[in-house]
Order: sequence, then C-alpha cells, then structure tokens
Amino acid sequence: MITAGDTIGALQSALPLDPLENRILLCHALGLSRVGLVTQSDRALTAEEAAQLATLVERRKFGEPIAYIVGRREFYGLDFEVNDSVLIPRPDTELLVELALERLPQQGRLLDMGTGSGAIAVSVAHTRPDAAVTALDYSGAALDVARANANAHGAAVRFLRSDWFSNLDAETFDVIASNPPYIASGDEHLSRGDLRFEPNMALTDRADGLAALRIIIGGAGRHLAPNGWLLLEHGYDQAAQVRALLEAQGYADVQSWRDLAGIERVSGGRFATRNA
Repeated sequence: MITAGDTIGALQSALPLDPLENRILLCHALGLSRVGLVTQSDRALTAEEAAQLATLVERRKFGEPIAYIVGRREFYGLDFEVNDSVLIPRPDTELLVELALERLPQQGRLLDMGTGSGAIAVSVAHTRPDAAVTALDYSGAALDVARANANAHGAAVRFLRSDWFSNLDAETFDVIASNPPYIASGDEHLSRGDLRFEPNMALTDRADGLAALRIIIGGAGRHLAPNGWLLLEHGYDQAAQVRALLEAQGYADVQSWRDLAGIERVSGGRFATRNA
C-alpha cells in the first residue's frame, strides 16, 4: 500500500517489483533522475504522487511493459518514444543496425521496411548523416511515433506509408533492412509477457511466420542497387529457411549472424543482378 508520507528511500525497497523496475517507476512518477532518488531519499510523497505511483505499480503488476508505462525505451544509445502502436525496440535488433551500417556506402541509400518506432532508420540516420534513409510502415500511428523520434534526434529520415513495396515505385537502395512480423499464427508466445500488449500486426504474419519474409525477399530485388544488401531479422529457428529463400531468389554471399545470446537472429545476402 503506497500512501502519502511514505519516503522515497523506503519505497525503493518496499515496492513489490524488481529493484530496477521500482527505480524506473519512481523516477517516472516523481519526475526525478536516478541521482534525485538518492539526494531526495528522505522526502515524503504527496497524496497525488502516492496515487500516481500506485497506479503505475498496478499496471506493471498486471503485466504491462515498463516501456509502455513510461513511454520510453533506449535503443542504440538513443532514447525512443514508444506506445502501444509500435513494437518495443529490443537489444537484439541492434545487430541489424550494425550490419546495415557496415554495408552502407558513403552517401548510400537505406530502406527500413516496417519501421515501427523508427528505431532502425533513426539509429542509422543519426549515426550516418550522409546517408539517405527512407522508412516505411503500413500503420499511420506507427509513422507518427517514428517521425517524433526522428525529430527528437535530428535524424533526416523520409517516411512513407506503404504496404511493403506498394508505394515505392522504381526507387532503389543500397541496403534494405527489415524486422518484419515473423511469429507464426497461434504461437503460444503471443499470449505471454510483453507480447500480449504489443501490436499484433507487427508481431505475427497470421500465417506460418514466413509470409512477410517471403514478400520482402521476393520483391526486394526490384528495389536494390547492383550488389545491394538485403538484411532481415527473423525468429530463433528460421535462419535456415530464410537463407533458402534468399538463395532461391539469386542472392549471393547468403549468411546468418548471431545475436548476443548466440542465436542466428539476422540473415541476408547481396543481390548482384537487378530483377527485370
């Protein structure tokens, strides 16, 4: 029970959550930094602060992700706004950013397909201001979040509402990167943990988990410059299938890369010849 008069210091150990989550919610509810929690540890909460903190704690106990509760998530060293219109950026996806940056030539062109919060596109544009970065998404609400994140970090990103390649015309890019929906319909993970609160259309293709990946691999050749790279994040058990799809479409140097947990998380290849 959180009540007016409780001190900040006492609450840090009394709240019924993980210590890190306790600290994050206290900082958010009270508008304090981590240092502020220490320097003001003897300060007592007002009735309004106690009520607000109690509401946040109940939301977390119900299972709502911390990132949605506070509206922020760190990714690639940047602070991103998030809400329930977009996936929560995860550290594993930083591998996709690193691979894209390694393959993006000076003044190169990059396309981020299914941008969500804009984490991939904004991170690339922020790191490489020489690059021409385009990000697309089918969701207008997601694009609103992505634009806000680009503006917050001074990242030059062109945003486009498109159902995959439908509004791209004949544009070509040196790198196409995507973290598409790759969870199969009915997968039990969709009803667990944070995934219960994240946008379903960004998680599952409502098929076998490879439907969106097939669309991207099948169409990307028409939008890649000669020797351009296609890089795709996928599920923990999909690497071999994604490599086979890439090889069937004529990609060279097809390979997979492992994330911090040692799981093959990103697969890609170089498209040496443009499709007709």
